[in-house]
Amino acid sequence: MKLLAIPGSLRQSSINAACCRALAQLAPGQVLVSEHPGRLPLFNPDLEAALPDSVRDWREAVQAADVLLIASPEYAHGISGVMKNALDWLVSFEGFVDKPVVLVNTSPRAHHAFESLQEVLCTMNARLLRQACLSLPLLGGCPTEAAMLADAALRAGMLALLRTLQDALADEGSSGPSVQW
Repeated sequence: MKLLAIPGSLRQSSINAACCRALAQLAPGQVLVSEHPGRLPLFNPDLEAALPDSVRDWREAVQAADVLLIASPEYAHGISGVMKNALDWLVSFEGFVDKPVVLVNTSPRAHHAFESLQEVLCTMNARLLRQACLSLPLLGGCPTEAAMLADAALRAGMLALLRTLQDALADEGSSGPSVQW
């Protein structure tokens, strides 16, 4: 299984990015943390005819992944601008249609963006794997991936997410080789 983990924040100390990196440490070689969203120009449909290299690279990474994992913060009760821009570049991209996606909410009280992401992804024809979506209470307690991995309950939650995700993909017949976590 190739999982592309996409943090929706550019902050160096982002909890969402740290969560993506922690998941990558739990599944080495299977989880790739994307840095594409921060490199993308603002969405402009006029650029579709001659895509910038960063957009082409972003789309290729999305297409190559078996599943996308999005961990994005909430800003002013909405999706972060970085995440929305990254998704906008995928709206007309056939490689995104029916792509399995799982969401991780690192601050359960921030439900507006989580709900908005679900709506946007469904509108874009993503296949949202709701059974694998997860809320982790990280805000204020685990600011780094090392702290997340050291916390037995959080580590167990992240491993459970990876197993549930693999099971969901296997049930749908879309996973690659079996991987044990």
